[in-house]
Amino acid sequence: MVNNVLTKRNVILSGVALSTIGVTSYVLKSPSRKEKLVAKLSLMKNKVINATKTEEDPIVEKAGHPHPEDIPDNTMVSEGAMYSVQYYDENEK
Repeated sequence: MVNNVLTKRNVILSGVALSTIGVTSYVLKSPSRKEKLVAKLSLMKNKVINATKTEEDPIVEKAGHPHPEDIPDNTMVSEGAMYSVQYYDENEK
């Protein structure tokens, strides 16, 4: 029974692979279709790049404009400020 399932699975995968190869060959056969495909792939690539780029923007906005009531962020900033003051004091001594 397991062997039968694997055989059916292999037949289905082979059919999908052959269909994909056939469609790709048909599309790439004509230069105009090839240009359209390349243009669509380029648009899809740009959409993916732009989608990942927007995920980084909130971090940059928060860094540039911290909220006054964001206690953890304000604590981190104040500790950082104290570090530089302590460093300066130690160098002056």
